[in-house]
Amino acid sequence: MPHYPPSILQLIQSFARLPGVGNKTAERLALYILGAPRKEAEKLARRILAVKEKTRLCRLCFSLSDGELCRLCSDPGRDRSMVCVVEHPADMVSIEKSGAWNGLYHILQGALSPVDGIGPDALRIRELEARISQEEIKEIVLATGTSTEGESTASFLAQLLARYSVKVTRIASGVPMGGDLKYIDQVTLGKAMQSRHGM
Repeated sequence: MPHYPPSILQLIQSFARLPGVGNKTAERLALYILGAPRKEAEKLARRILAVKEKTRLCRLCFSLSDGELCRLCSDPGRDRSMVCVVEHPADMVSIEKSGAWNGLYHILQGALSPVDGIGPDALRIRELEARISQEEIKEIVLATGTSTEGESTASFLAQLLARYSVKVTRIASGVPMGGDLKYIDQVTLGKAMQSRHGM
């Protein structure tokens, strides 16, 4: 790409650093910005800066927020007696899109991974315990991922929370809707068999 001037090359390099963006896509994005009206480019630049300046973590659930409390924690219509524990804000968004949950959330900001040096103190576990002690929570739903790290985080939390008078449950995992059994991996199929229920 040496045929581009340095200003465009630098923009292409910046876009290429974004996750999931390769050199071709970065090049297309840079050329789009170049051809867009100046107002549109300025609006994009302002929005990027606004995200960096305004976005913070909700003081209650540690999701992303523009204020002290996120939209869900400040919603009086949510069931405050149930808290769903997830690893990242994107996990919360996925559950919200399903429309199947009306409780609150607690975002751990990761999962236990001793290999990577991520222990319990690196996650928002103390804050979860504080919420259980201070709020009238009846059920904690562990919705961490089904990776080794997610499963070990769920097991650790289940053992830790056993000392509290709160119901601790784990989301079911298994065969996806429309899934063909011959293409399902053994671990997922095993989980589906363990999580079977009456009809």
